Amino acid sequence: MWGGRFAAGPDAIMEAINASIGFDKRMAAQDIMGSHAHAKMLAKQGIITDADADTICEGLSTILSEIESGTFEFSTALEDIHMNVESRLKDLIGEPAGRLHTARSRNDQVATDFKLWTREQYDAAIAGISALMKVLVDQADVGADMVMPGFTHLQVAQPVTWGHHMLAYVEMLARDRSRFQDARTRMNESPLGAAALAGTSFPIDRDMTAEALGFDRPAANSLDAVSDRDFALEFLSSASFCATHLSRLAEELVIWSSAQFRFVTLSDRFSTGSSIMPQKKNPDAAELIRAKVGRINGSLVALLTVMKGLPLTYSKDMQEDKEQVFDAADSLMLALAAMTGMVADMTPNTAQLETAAASGFSTATDLADWLVRALGMPFRDAHHVTGALVAMAEGRGVDLHELSLTDMQTECAQITDEVYGVLTVQKSVASRVSYGGTAPSNVRAQVARWKDALS
Repeated sequence: MWGGRFAAGPDAIMEAINASIGFDKRMAAQDIMGSHAHAKMLAKQGIITDADADTICEGLSTILSEIESGTFEFSTALEDIHMNVESRLKDLIGEPAGRLHTARSRNDQVATDFKLWTREQYDAAIAGISALMKVLVDQADVGADMVMPGFTHLQVAQPVTWGHHMLAYVEMLARDRSRFQDARTRMNESPLGAAALAGTSFPIDRDMTAEALGFDRPAANSLDAVSDRDFALEFLSSASFCATHLSRLAEELVIWSSAQFRFVTLSDRFSTGSSIMPQKKNPDAAELIRAKVGRINGSLVALLTVMKGLPLTYSKDMQEDKEQVFDAADSLMLALAAMTGMVADMTPNTAQLETAAASGFSTATDLADWLVRALGMPFRDAHHVTGALVAMAEGRGVDLHELSLTDMQTECAQITDEVYGVLTVQKSVASRVSYGGTAPSNVRAQVARWKDALS
């Protein structure tokens, strides 16, 4: 490739640091797709003959078949997927292969290939998130009335429903999905035809190639087109958000499946044993999902750091963009698939959840609210009275509803036995009917909304 300019070939070390074929061969299908579109456009514009374009496209199809069957021999000496394909094309069809690169540079070629590949990962992420949302909605549907403890600071705070907790992750994932959707719309401009950096003097039709490759339009500035990697950074950013949410859910599954909590039972399909302790059932899938966010965040920081000091337009530094996105995409899709399987298979332990929901004076806020509603007491006074009653119950080793009416009246003489009607966890969750609250009626309404949205 360099023969016209350089007298000597590359040193082995230079060849090793310069070559990217070890990883960018993953873009082979996208590279060939882009070359098909480019060849057909060149022929339509009269830049090459129809016969040459047909020969080129037949050769490209043969190369794709060889790659897919595993018979294609990749060469490090040819640096990257683009030159590997072009060299093989010349072997197959001879002189017409040299016409394919007319009005094109590796700069716009790699940007196009990488965009096409990353766009597929956007679509895969959107589909994977939707699948996880569906199984969480199914869990919410089953557990609309099921009570469990809600936590702040990992301390029992107020009772909530299992369905409400599941739907919290649906909302998080919906934001993740929207980030991928928004970024996909923004990135869908074709770099092809920007050439090295300044465009080309050939009468190309960039709208034709953009449409052929499923882009909404050609990128409007050739300098930006070849140097833009925002689409990769936005993928990594969106993946980092999503992986963070997956990690939070994974952490809860690790805690909930422990012997100390016993909130859920995870299926054997997503658990492992111990090499020495035969009783162990470890939530390894959840733990590995929890760790994936480190890799994905690392990829984002790595690529941000690569891009931060680059002048326009293309610099070889940008060869370091693909491995980060490849690894993050693999990690995210594996994590989404594993989490979807775990959530679909997990069984909430209803009795244990209800027992835990009633612990830790979880209905104390309901008592304070009752003092406000029934007695017209200012909330701060009600908060003080309730706190005193909690201290009394704690000192006696009982729960709030186990205090006698006489005990309660020592702190507030106006309290009546009606107060006991708000001290059960079922009454507590049923009362939280404000929009976005945990009441079973709210959960059922949100389940119906999400089932319709995800159908």
